[in-house]
Amino acid sequence: MTPRLNYFAAAPKLLQAMMALEKAVISSGLEHGLIELVKTRASQINGCAFCIDMHTRDALKAGESPTRLFLLDAWREAPHYTDRERAALAWTEALTLVAETHAPDEAYEGLRFHFSDEEIVQLSVLIGTINAWNRLAIGFRSVPDQLPVAAAA
Repeated sequence: MTPRLNYFAAAPKLLQAMMALEKAVISSGLEHGLIELVKTRASQINGCAFCIDMHTRDALKAGESPTRLFLLDAWREAPHYTDRERAALAWTEALTLVAETHAPDEAYEGLRFHFSDEEIVQLSVLIGTINAWNRLAIGFRSVPDQLPVAAAA
C-alpha cells in the first residue's frame, strides 16, 4: 500500500487541533488501558491497520495482556474483560457503527452502571476521536509502523 499524502504536513494547523483534542482525551481521567482497548476496538471495526498496529503496540507497552488484545474482537465471548470494559466496548461498537445501530438504549443504559455522566461524555469523545483518526489514516493510506513525519515529533 502506498500512502496518498502526509496529512500532518498538508494541514498542520488542523492536525495540531486534532492532536490537542487527542491530548485532552488521554488526560480526561479515563484509565489508560481502557482508552487503548477502545481505540483498538474501534480501529478493528473500521479496518484501520495503521491504528490497530499503533494502539496494540501502545497497549502492550503500557502492560496490557497480549491475550486480551488477541481476544478483543470477540470480547463478548471472552471472560477477560471487566463489566466496565464491556460497557465501554459495547458503546464503542454502537457509536462506531452509529449509522447501523443509532446508539441503542441498551448500550447507553449499560454505561450508566459503570460510568459517571462526565465519563460517558469522555468515553464518547474518545470514540469520536479515534473514529476521526481512523478515517484520516484509512483515507490517506497510512502504512502501519510508519508514522507521518509530524506525528512522530
